[in-house]
Amino acid sequence: MEHFEREGFRATLQRMLDDIQQPLARRDEIAVENAPDTLDRVQRAAERELAIRQIESTFGRIQNIRLALERIEDGSYGTCLRCDCPITLKRLQAIPWASHCVRCQDMADRERIEAEASGDLEIAAHAQEVA
Repeated sequence: MEHFEREGFRATLQRMLDDIQQPLARRDEIAVENAPDTLDRVQRAAERELAIRQIESTFGRIQNIRLALERIEDGSYGTCLRCDCPITLKRLQAIPWASHCVRCQDMADRERIEAEASGDLEIAAHAQEVA
């Protein structure tokens, strides 16, 4: 990968990181409020669960972006962490934080799905980290 391409990805990832970190002040959405009405409590619980999932997703994205920026710094950006093959430019343009080539990502996704289906949460958690 050429230097100017890496620098372009660095700028893109940094911009994404800056944009995603701004709305992190959403923790007030997960506050537990004691509503007198059962329907209000149920609705509030559903809203809280959705907010928690969004925060978790955002946190995961932030971690992936930071790791991609670290790989740019150490020179390993654009190389699959599993097979050491180059990640295609097309994939990096679509998913700049990608750490695996399409083939290895497919394998990791299948492993995670199989582990979740079999109930092996430890393997599923590890496969999720890879994904």
